[in-house]
Amino acid sequence: MDLQPNKQKDQHAGAQQAGGLGGLHWCGEPKRLETEASSGQQLSSLNLSSPFDLNFPLPGEKGPACLVKVYEDWDCFKVNDVLELYGVLSVDPVLSILNNEEREASALLDPMECTDMAEEQRVHSPPASLVPRIHVILAQKLQHINPLLPTCLNKEESRTCKFVSSFMSELSPVRAELLGFLTHALLGDSLAAEYLILHLISTVYTRRDVLPLGKFTVNLSGCPQNSTFTEHLYRIIQHLVPASFRLQMTIENMNQLKFIPHKDYTANRLVSGLLQLPNNTSLVIDETLLEQGQLDTSGVHNVTALSNLITWQKVDYDFSYHQMEFPCSINVLVTSEGRSLLPADCQIHLQPQLIPPNMEEYMNSLLSTVLPSVLNKFRIYLTLLRFLDYNISDDITKAVEDDFVEMRKNDPQSITADDLHQLLVVARFLSLSAGQTTLSRERWLRAKQLESSRKNRLQQHKCVNGNEL
Repeated sequence: MDLQPNKQKDQHAGAQQAGGLGGLHWCGEPKRLETEASSGQQLSSLNLSSPFDLNFPLPGEKGPACLVKVYEDWDCFKVNDVLELYGVLSVDPVLSILNNEEREASALLDPMECTDMAEEQRVHSPPASLVPRIHVILAQKLQHINPLLPTCLNKEESRTCKFVSSFMSELSPVRAELLGFLTHALLGDSLAAEYLILHLISTVYTRRDVLPLGKFTVNLSGCPQNSTFTEHLYRIIQHLVPASFRLQMTIENMNQLKFIPHKDYTANRLVSGLLQLPNNTSLVIDETLLEQGQLDTSGVHNVTALSNLITWQKVDYDFSYHQMEFPCSINVLVTSEGRSLLPADCQIHLQPQLIPPNMEEYMNSLLSTVLPSVLNKFRIYLTLLRFLDYNISDDITKAVEDDFVEMRKNDPQSITADDLHQLLVVARFLSLSAGQTTLSRERWLRAKQLESSRKNRLQQHKCVNGNEL
C-alpha cells in the first residue's frame, strides 16, 4: 500500500501489508473461495507467472497482487488489517515508464543515489501489468470477513437487526447440529468436539498488561501418526471458518520457512513472513508430521515465534536493529500424537469411537451429507458469537468463589489458581456457545464437568503410557 508520495519509509513498509491475505483459505456463499480462484475479469489477463517477488506471506501462494494508493487517513490502517477498498483500478504501463524516467533523471544528478535507489524503485514500482494500482476513493477496516453477516457487528444497530435476532433465536439447534457434525469429524469423540467448538469461537477480547484475555489454544493429542486424519480434519475446519492455514510442522519446514516478517532496508520494504496473519485466522499446526532431526538456528527461532504467538498472541517483527511487537488474535489448534512441544491453553486427548477403513472416503461422505444451508448456519454461528458481550453477575461471582474454596478443601494438592482461570475461560465460551451473555449456575457446573472429564481422560492415558501426556 502506497501512502502519500513523500511518506514511504517504515510506515510505508508496515502499511503495505494491510489487507494482505494472500494464500489464506476463505469460506463464503455458496461455497469456499480460495485465492487461487479468479479475482474478476479485470485481473484475469495479468501475467501471474512472473518471477517478480509479490511478497505473499504464505509459501506457495498464487493469485493477483496490487499496489494500493491511499491519499488520506492512511495512518489509521495497521499491519494485517483486512480492508474493503473502493477505487480506480489502473494497469497503465505509463506508470512504470514514468518511474524509469525519474530514475534516469536522478542518475544524471547523483549516480550513487541512483544505485542506492534502484532496488527500492524496482520493488515499489513493479510493472503495472503484473501489479496493478488501485487509487483508493473509500477504504474501511473490516471487523470480520464472513460474507454471510453484516459488515459491522459491534454496532448496536447491527446487533439488533432482524437477521441477527432471528438467528440468535435458533441458536440451540444450530449448536446441536454443529456438535454432531464435529463429533463425526473427530471419529465419534463428543468431548473433543465440545472443546473444538469453544476453540473456534474464541478470540482475544482485551489485554491486561501483556496478558491476552480470550485466547484458547487447544492441543488435540492422540492423533494417529502416518494417517490422513489431521489433513482431513483441517479440511473440515476450512469449510467452517473464513480464513485458515495448515502448517505442516516438519523439520524441513521449521528450518527453511520464514515465519517472522523482516525489514529489507535496501528495498525499503517489509518482507512478509508466515505468521503475518489477519486476526481470527485459524492456524492449524500439524505436529504429527514431526520426525527426528536437527533444528538449525532458523528453526529454533521459528519454534520460539510460534510459542510467543500462542502464549502472548504477538509476533515480533525483525527490523534488524530492533524488534517491534505486533499484537494479534490467532486461533491456534495443534494436532499431535503425544503432548505437543508447543504450549497450549488446553490439551484434549482424542478418544476415537470408530476407525474408518478409508479416512478420505469417510470425511468426504461426512461433508457431502451436510446441506449447504446448514454449513452456512455453522459459519454464521462461529463468527457471530465472537462479537457477543459477556459478563458475570455479582451473585454468580460469589458462588464461583465459594465453589472454588470448596474444591481447594477437597483437593488442596492438585487444585490451583490456574485451574480456576481455566474453568472461567471454559465457562465463558460455553455460555457464549449457547448464546448466553452472562454466566449461569448451570453453565458453571457444565464447565466443571467438561474439565473433570478432560483431566480424567488425560490421567487414564498417562497411566497407560507412563509419563506421556
